Amino acid sequence: MSNANPSRLGQVNKAGATDELFLKTFSGEVLTAFEKATVFMNRTASRTISSGKSASFPIIGRNTADYHTPGSEILGNAIAHGEVVLTVDQLLVSPVFISSIDEAMNHYDVRSVYSKECGLALAYKMDKYIAATGLQAARSAAILPEFDGGSTIVNAGARTDSTELAKAMFAASQAFDEKNVPESDRSCYVSPAQYYLLAQNTNNINQLWGGAGAYAEGTIVKIAGIELVKTNHLPTGNFTEGPAKYHVDGTNTVALVMQKGAVGTLKLMDLATEMQWDIRRQGTLALAKMAVSHGVLRPEMAVEIAVA
Repeated sequence: MSNANPSRLGQVNKAGATDELFLKTFSGEVLTAFEKATVFMNRTASRTISSGKSASFPIIGRNTADYHTPGSEILGNAIAHGEVVLTVDQLLVSPVFISSIDEAMNHYDVRSVYSKECGLALAYKMDKYIAATGLQAARSAAILPEFDGGSTIVNAGARTDSTELAKAMFAASQAFDEKNVPESDRSCYVSPAQYYLLAQNTNNINQLWGGAGAYAEGTIVKIAGIELVKTNHLPTGNFTEGPAKYHVDGTNTVALVMQKGAVGTLKLMDLATEMQWDIRRQGTLALAKMAVSHGVLRPEMAVEIAVA
């Protein structure tokens, strides 16, 4: 009995490397999966560096205004400045090894599934770290004396009562307004349980009241001018994954309300992929990777909604 003659899906014109066509496909599918899955990454203040291990995010204070006395010299006001330095974390990777013999004998494609899973793994990890940083921002003091610190709104019924959770969101919006936080780019991150709890309350989607969403679709767009974002990655319990700087206790946390400037994201290596044939192991090692970091920038732009 002769050996099978497999048709190698990754070869160009049946010749050359068996993964020549896979790299571009793998990279594109990882990127697509990552961008679809992450809900936090694009809602932070982001900066990319080409080299080095850290970067400074400037924090600039507010100016003042006063009446001018005729004839007096206008000297100008001194504006406070500060900075937050973010240091890039270690390289975060999501790898997978594909044995050539297994792939040759397999009757269905796995590379597209694996590539999607690599993208999802990185997206989920990033979201967890950013969410944890957002909670830290809500619990942090001001970076500059003239700014405010973060806020925690305690509402014992917020986890199970949609009316109370909506009230807490209005309180969060009020806190933002009182701290002169920009009205744009405000988001409230809640778990699916709280999201659908809010969506079932027809008061929140009543178009006669300016509500947006659909009871039939189980969707809700905004409350108190704040975008609702559904996520599974808001810390619950004592979050201890990854570097110690992201560890935070979210036992009592119900929701996180943030404006985009609350958290900074530093990128040294944005999402990238690699694929390498290993002759010693007769298979292909493929991975997705990122070198990023997150940190608190403006605590007044973060509000935690908690039950205690």
